[in-house]
Amino acid sequence: MEKNSVDDSPLLSPRGDETVGYARKTHPIVSATKWTLKFVICVIFIAWATSIFLYPAEPVHDLFSKWINSTSGNPLGITGSIFLIFSAPVLIIAFLAIVHLIICGEDKQLHEKKNSKYPRFRLWTFPVLVNGPFGVVSATEFIGIVLFSAYVIWAFCAYAVQAFGFMSGQSSFRTKSMFMLEIMGLRLGSIGLFCMAFLFLPVSRGSVLLRFIDIPFEHATRYHVWLGHLTMVLFTLHGLFYVIAWAMDGRLIQEVKDWKDIGVANLPGVISLLAGLLMWVTSLPGVRTWNFELFFYTHQLYVVFVVFLALHVGDFIFTMAAGGIFLFVLDRFLRFCQSRRTVNVISSRCLPCGTVELVLSKPQSLRYNALSFIFLQVRELSWLQWHPFSVSSSPLDGKHHLSVLIKVLGKWTERLRENIINVDAQKVLLTASVEGPYGHEVPYHLMYENLILVAGGIGLSPFLAILSDILHRVREGKPCQPRNILVVWAVKKSNELPLLSTIDMETICPFFSDKVNIDTNIYVTRESDPPVEEGHIYKPIKSSFCPVRPVPSACGMSVLVGTGNNFWSGLYVISSTVGFLILLSLLNIYYINPFGVYKWWYKGLLFVICMVASVVIFGGLVVGMWHIWEKKSSMRDKSNNIKVDKTEQNGSMPPKDPIQDKIAKSTVIRYGSRPDFKEIFALMSEKWDHVDVGVIVCGPPTLQSSVAQEIRSHSMTRQRHHPIFHFHSHSFDL
Repeated sequence: MEKNSVDDSPLLSPRGDETVGYARKTHPIVSATKWTLKFVICVIFIAWATSIFLYPAEPVHDLFSKWINSTSGNPLGITGSIFLIFSAPVLIIAFLAIVHLIICGEDKQLHEKKNSKYPRFRLWTFPVLVNGPFGVVSATEFIGIVLFSAYVIWAFCAYAVQAFGFMSGQSSFRTKSMFMLEIMGLRLGSIGLFCMAFLFLPVSRGSVLLRFIDIPFEHATRYHVWLGHLTMVLFTLHGLFYVIAWAMDGRLIQEVKDWKDIGVANLPGVISLLAGLLMWVTSLPGVRTWNFELFFYTHQLYVVFVVFLALHVGDFIFTMAAGGIFLFVLDRFLRFCQSRRTVNVISSRCLPCGTVELVLSKPQSLRYNALSFIFLQVRELSWLQWHPFSVSSSPLDGKHHLSVLIKVLGKWTERLRENIINVDAQKVLLTASVEGPYGHEVPYHLMYENLILVAGGIGLSPFLAILSDILHRVREGKPCQPRNILVVWAVKKSNELPLLSTIDMETICPFFSDKVNIDTNIYVTRESDPPVEEGHIYKPIKSSFCPVRPVPSACGMSVLVGTGNNFWSGLYVISSTVGFLILLSLLNIYYINPFGVYKWWYKGLLFVICMVASVVIFGGLVVGMWHIWEKKSSMRDKSNNIKVDKTEQNGSMPPKDPIQDKIAKSTVIRYGSRPDFKEIFALMSEKWDHVDVGVIVCGPPTLQSSVAQEIRSHSMTRQRHHPIFHFHSHSFDL
């Protein structure tokens, strides 16, 4: 491939006109509003995080006490005062994020989000740590880890110094030890509660907060894992310190069974901690790999963990972490509503390499991008198991379908393949339930002129979607930056090569090579020579397709979750939050205060009930209206698309026999070797000069580490005229 072998005019404007880059001019008021929202969100977040960080300091704690005394006259009492400090900020940020998303919109963000004219390093895409317990860690993530570690260390030390000051009046060493254990156990619980304020934010799959900062759930889930380990360490030490102190004083059994009306109730705390420990142990990598179902089922104990935590500490202490938990409840209810709908599997086929392709029905209004993924449940196999899969189709492949490639690796996927092989397509209709799609708010793969896509095995799936998306955009003249693409694919055996048959680049965009250079390097690692027969054919085991017909909109997946409609999702969050405050106020005005309800654990239970009830009642009302709007929108789309072409009727391109695939001249297959990333990056450095290069990796942790290590090494020794490589991981591992 020559350095300047393609047309120099970027493929940016819808009609290839004079528009340069993605910089479409927006109205000054709109631009000013967006920047104002971002600034206000940053100020609120910094103030909120700072208040949590400085809370252990005595002056700040005294100021906090004065705040409670001066504001406790509100309808919610002390609970309302604490809520305003520790939970309200994250909800206000969510409201402002909704407004920002509505103003921006997908198309506007795609036009305005662009790379700098001059290549530069970015903290988010620069790998700092490439090996270790955290996996590949970017500079931004490393800063976050340092800040959380600093908070825990600082808070522990500050509380320890205060505890030593309180011990001056104690006489015996035994008394001092018990006092120190109890006071530090209390403080560790407080630190763990503040960590828990962040714990549920990354695991809210369709959260407006994740969409605002453009971090998809498949990436944010690792933050939930890190925070989960930290939180459980703190809570475990919290309980252990108390147990040791009680045992030293000879009142262990009595204290463990204690359920106080005023003050902290110990027994609910023990139950909550036991549920947390069970979740924690079964989520460890070894246990999770050994038995994923055990991890999945025990992780549903988060309900017990949260409810009994509220019973343990009462309403006003629970309020410290309630904001993130409430946003999670919002997301969970919306996912529940979406997953109740069954989705038609339009077509399915099996490949001999142990891969299944499913094509699912979707409405025309469903929005996603080429780097999205879905959670899939097949009720014929299990009513409880949900599994994540990357989307292998571009949103431009068709208006009424979405496809996924599934590697057969475990019991569930093995049964899925057997079901497809044995199914009689004319008598049995395979159905599924779907959550998602989830993914980046803006498809960042369209922001680089130069891309390197590194895949391992089935990790090629999202890259097929990327290639299809780019080629569709080139053909249709849609905004699209990439012009030079290198695909590096490592497979174990050559029978995996039929995965390439799921995309026909020439059919999507004839003569695409005139505008986009696509080179493919394939490494077959466990075979030293190509198959004996030249042109060896790998036929799918069996393919089953529904009769040619338009896709019924009623059988498509719901648009409630993921990157759904900004207006309705925003209305759902706002109405549920306002409803929660209304219910809580009415409860205090007409029940708690008049009847003198004083029990901490009971008020904590009522607080949780109000959270759930507001989501179900007020949020459910919005979801019902959303469903009605969705049906009307689907009917309107259906009436506007009465004449559907054959590819849309089938839901996908007609399946090709792999023999029809012609290996492009730019494709090189190497047997018995692995990718040499040092050589690859050195070659690309000389070929692409001083530009930004997006490197997207989808594969096992070892592959990610190898690529990240080479990018870091190259960045440390690069010449001024060499490109800057930006690391992106698209690997999802629960």
